[in-house]
Amino acid sequence: MRTHRRLLTVTGIAAAALATAGLNTSAFAATTLSGGHVDVLDAEWDGADLHLHVHDEETETEYEPADVTLSVPAAAKVANPGLGFLGSGSQIWLLPDTEAEADAAGVLFPGISTEHLTTGVFANNTVTYRLTSATRNGAATDDFSVYDSSGTRWYDSNPNTTNFKSRPFGVGTHNHANWAFEEPGTYRLTFRVQGTVGGVTESATETYTVVVSS
Repeated sequence: MRTHRRLLTVTGIAAAALATAGLNTSAFAATTLSGGHVDVLDAEWDGADLHLHVHDEETETEYEPADVTLSVPAAAKVANPGLGFLGSGSQIWLLPDTEAEADAAGVLFPGISTEHLTTGVFANNTVTYRLTSATRNGAATDDFSVYDSSGTRWYDSNPNTTNFKSRPFGVGTHNHANWAFEEPGTYRLTFRVQGTVGGVTESATETYTVVVSS
């Protein structure tokens, strides 16, 4: 059974406490995660509200998304597999869908989790993760996508299409796919998790920072 060790970070409750105490919060830097098994999208239900966290499976630590930078190093570069939605460049930066590949490359193994959600709470025992926006270096980008081992897109940041923005997941599940970036830069990816509880739509939205190095 997975245990949880919640990290309080300065942009949440701890920030307010530090500010009240008159301490300098600028000395505290966000956490950077660059390797290992990390559930980037990790939903929780506290009985009244949905929440999104980043869950580091290596240390069993949960982070507020605003307090984490996901690092994609130059070592993540691989040959473009030739899927049409990955652009015409010869290389992409890939966080792979298997742990062995990720460990061999020394990069993150990103997951999408609903493990903290129990059956019988959400309608159809399902929630939906939606990519609501994506930018690279401050501008809308089509350089980010998530796809499975068969080449089927789960998400595509192309702002000119409404397809591949939303995907349902059963509660109590753990999912992995390839996370691909076509250019280096600083990405800001905003995701929403949404489900229906007692006929009422519940949701939570967070923005994730991903730095892709050339």
